[in-house]
Amino acid sequence: MRSLPSVVPAVVPGAATAAAVAVSTALALTVFTAPAAHADDGKGSKGNDGFSIKDPRITESSGLVASRAHPGVYWTHNDQDKGAFLYAVDSATGKTVATITMTGVGKPRDVEAISMGPDGDLYVGDIGDNLGGKWSFVWIYKLPEPKQLKDQSIRAKQYVVKYSDGPRDAESMMVHPKTGRVYIVDKKEDGEASLYQGPPPARMSTSRTNVFERVADVDLWATDGAFSPNGKQLALRGYFGGVSYRWEGDGKIKREGRLSVPLQRQGESVAYSPDGTRLMFGTEGQESDVEPRDVEGAGAPGGSSSDKGGADGDGDDGLGGGYKSGVLVVAAVVLAFFGLKRVFRKS
Repeated sequence: MRSLPSVVPAVVPGAATAAAVAVSTALALTVFTAPAAHADDGKGSKGNDGFSIKDPRITESSGLVASRAHPGVYWTHNDQDKGAFLYAVDSATGKTVATITMTGVGKPRDVEAISMGPDGDLYVGDIGDNLGGKWSFVWIYKLPEPKQLKDQSIRAKQYVVKYSDGPRDAESMMVHPKTGRVYIVDKKEDGEASLYQGPPPARMSTSRTNVFERVADVDLWATDGAFSPNGKQLALRGYFGGVSYRWEGDGKIKREGRLSVPLQRQGESVAYSPDGTRLMFGTEGQESDVEPRDVEGAGAPGGSSSDKGGADGDGDDGLGGGYKSGVLVVAAVVLAFFGLKRVFRKS
């Protein structure tokens, strides 16, 4: 879990008070200028509305994906847990309706992402590395989504993953919904990140190392990502904003614009709703909220003539829409008084 450092650096007299006022003001600005979550439109699409995760065991929700077999259910996980667990959360109640224990894998180190493949399997990314190169390899786990929602153990396949240009920290792993190819975006604080492409699905091996090749630049400090259900868009989020990319196939992307990302305590996850009409943004913390934002048609599984993907303009900063100025103030204050480069390190 990433958190603010417990020791606040010394500041000049009065600076702490000024900082507190600035943070309070900035948060007020973001509250009043952030785009409102879409209200229930009465159409009854399961999994389209926001919810709070009620399970006290889930305190570090770092990945999120909509169930394919169970409408209205989302799968999530802690980034560090006491075991290899996945949790099925009913978005109508926020309650956990099943806990899956993955078997056939070692002890997870830093599980940061979860995605769904076209084969109906869940892919789990044990890809975090907060020291940015401590581990020469990371893991991806693959298991079938259970047909019944009950507490159970499911055997998973374990894939060893290395990057073509050396070890790195990453929190974003996405499986393309049409090709089944796995992609990872590394996490770079300077925003100069990269998209990595795994081997074709038929060549992913449990007996040898799978090398992921760098295929594109990404201009975001990314904490999670998701493909639209129709495979035409890639949405990436960070702590303070997000970017929408048009998917042009085989790892080629074209930036469309900014995503309207809600200001959250520690924004770690994003997923498309089952029908692709909304992006669902999650955060870490006890009883954390999952907040929806509209996507303009692009995520619909059958395709759409409008592929804006919820993008808001084509600026170059990756910050979302109306609350941009408030977020910048918050970021500036945190940077000045806490050192943003260490804010989200493991405590």
